[in-house]
Amino acid sequence: MFSIGELSRATGVKVPTIRYYEGAGLLAPEERTEGNQRRYGRAGLERLQFIAHGRELGLSLEAIRHLLELSDRGRDCTDAHLIARRHLEETRARIARLQRLETELARLSEVCDHGPGEPCGLIAALGDHGQCLGEH
Repeated sequence: MFSIGELSRATGVKVPTIRYYEGAGLLAPEERTEGNQRRYGRAGLERLQFIAHGRELGLSLEAIRHLLELSDRGRDCTDAHLIARRHLEETRARIARLQRLETELARLSEVCDHGPGEPCGLIAALGDHGQCLGEH
């Protein structure tokens, strides 16, 4: 059995976050001891590791909730694959957007000659979206 602090150390998830997951219904609150401490079993540890790993992969809490429900019900993995595929597509779109942003920021950082007393081309470009080469 693990105290909440031990669970935190074992998973790297902070105690307030563990309590948040309990409040959100992702992690079942365990019974309390006579000393009013919660004790978590191996199942609680594994569930918290699952949640933490999903968050590290960038999954939303709603997606993690759905995956946990699928796991709890022993359902086939079709729905899980749909969730993963959707997240992969969103991640790829976000990466593409960030690459466009990187290109535009690199270009904007070079728009002025950096001369003392000269108007700053970067500040002017930031004030006028029309100076951008494309969407970002």
